Amino acid sequence: MLEAKNLKKSFGDLTAVNDVSFTIKQGEILGMIGQNGAGKTTTFRLILDFLTADSGEVLWNGKPLTKEDYNIIGYLPEERGLYPKVTIEDQLIYFARLRGKTKKEVKPLIDMWMEKFQVKGKKTDKVKALSKGNQQKVQLIATLLHDPKLVILDEPFSGLDPVNAGLLEAGIKELKDRGACVIFSSHNMNNVEEICDHLLMLRDGSAVLKGTVKEIREQFGRTKLFLETTMSKKELSELPGVKNIQLSKDGVYMIDLEDASYGESIFNTVTQNGYIPTFSQQPPTLEEIFKKKAGEPHE
Repeated sequence: MLEAKNLKKSFGDLTAVNDVSFTIKQGEILGMIGQNGAGKTTTFRLILDFLTADSGEVLWNGKPLTKEDYNIIGYLPEERGLYPKVTIEDQLIYFARLRGKTKKEVKPLIDMWMEKFQVKGKKTDKVKALSKGNQQKVQLIATLLHDPKLVILDEPFSGLDPVNAGLLEAGIKELKDRGACVIFSSHNMNNVEEICDHLLMLRDGSAVLKGTVKEIREQFGRTKLFLETTMSKKELSELPGVKNIQLSKDGVYMIDLEDASYGESIFNTVTQNGYIPTFSQQPPTLEEIFKKKAGEPHE
């Protein structure tokens, strides 16, 4: 279990991380979101002891991380770094040995991981011969090859097409199933919503949202309506509580409500003549919440 307690880090007059706390249990995934400069990467570097916190502490299973503990961490930095003139196999063995593994232990695993992530190339190929996407897959393999118990992924989905992003999602879920603690940052709310158990949003170094995706969405109320009806857009726009209305290409009205309480009266109105194919009252999407919180005025 990873615990970050009241972490704080400043660089001169800039407070990069301000009293941030969270816990990740074994077999859990924490998604960390926030605009560029919100403090995500600095938080990762504090966990990894690349930076020294001004205050606060990081605990692994209730104790400060030791030198040996860092061998069970897998870290994918936002800025990727591979040796272009070295073969895939030699590079992966080298990184695994840095984490305390032997060549004999990891060499048989390389084919398995390359197949799992569908790397287009042979393990004897030099990294420079691979496409950018396949280079990123190799770096992901280097992050996971030594079977880490704590995995930190900084923008792992960046630059991946939907197919390869799906492969990565499956890989992260597999880590969870194996009992690893996983923390990742992303600007893609679909990735976050799909795979994380808990969510932490940072803004200007401070935590502004924390909880499960469902808990966070429900905090903002069920102010989104999706419905199919024979009523016109004009008729719907005149109903009490309707703030904004759009019609999708599929013929579904998307309505923003002033307050979730208006949903019941609108339901009664649109169903007064009987069955309608669609009526769904939902909280805002994670992306909408992200934009709202990111755009709020500073206190």
